[in-house]
Amino acid sequence: MPASPVPAAPAARVALALAAVYVIWGSTYLAIRFALEGGFPPFLLGGVRFLIAGGLMFAFLRWRGVPAPTRAQWRNLAVMGVLLLLMGNGLVNFGEQSVSSGMTAVIVSSSALWMGVFSAVRGHRPNAMEWTGLCIGFLGVLWLSAGGSLSATPAGLVALLLASVAWSYGSIWSKGRDLPSPFMTSAGQMLCGGVAMCLLGGALGERFHGLPTTHAIGAFWYLVVMGSLVGFSAYIWLLHHVRPALATSYAYVNPAIAVVLGALLAHERFGMRESVAMGVILLGVVTITFARTAKPRPAVGDAA
Repeated sequence: MPASPVPAAPAARVALALAAVYVIWGSTYLAIRFALEGGFPPFLLGGVRFLIAGGLMFAFLRWRGVPAPTRAQWRNLAVMGVLLLLMGNGLVNFGEQSVSSGMTAVIVSSSALWMGVFSAVRGHRPNAMEWTGLCIGFLGVLWLSAGGSLSATPAGLVALLLASVAWSYGSIWSKGRDLPSPFMTSAGQMLCGGVAMCLLGGALGERFHGLPTTHAIGAFWYLVVMGSLVGFSAYIWLLHHVRPALATSYAYVNPAIAVVLGALLAHERFGMRESVAMGVILLGVVTITFARTAKPRPAVGDAA
């Protein structure tokens, strides 16, 4: 099946969606940490989060008259829910129990590189400028994280690597599939992923041993409203309207946002090293942004 062309989208909407995934998702690492430390188990944290967010969005869209997904579309949404949420988000939650934030940023940032690999398999080979931006951005993330606390367990490292690969493959797999409107896709995917995460959490013996702390509950609702309803929906919209390299450029900006929030909210050190590293990251993002105006190479077919 030939690879589908990327539909055009107004520049202002693209910029707004990118700002959402850049800033909001950059803050969710801290929110996940607070929720885990306050009593939420990793997979149940994601499962309950996405069931609430997906249920609210689904009900609102149906109230507005948006058609429900067809049976075939539900199957595609279920695959996306498993890849992007159960494996992508769930394994990040699991990994953050034992992996430092610096190492988490490095591994998760590799999702953009994996995206380039899977995109090439489907025929959307990144052009030279996109590859340049990807490499610049990854070097910036390495620089930002070098010298920090990089302690980690092998299980946590493997979980984060699998999360990055699954998220990237799921994002590329979704392009050209039979799916409902972007926001209904987001809602249905969160419902499917939420169910899968709750089932896995229950099978692994996860339980709530008492009421989570007030801090953790606040972090949980931030993840529901901002991380899921706003940030995740913006990402799904981007997957429908921009090239994969631009959609995943958030992976390079999120660590920089996390450093800024750490300095402002947790009094973490923020010096010249961090400033220069974030400048390199932003240079990579700018390169990718300009690259999306270049004429894409011809598709060679769909091998996914």
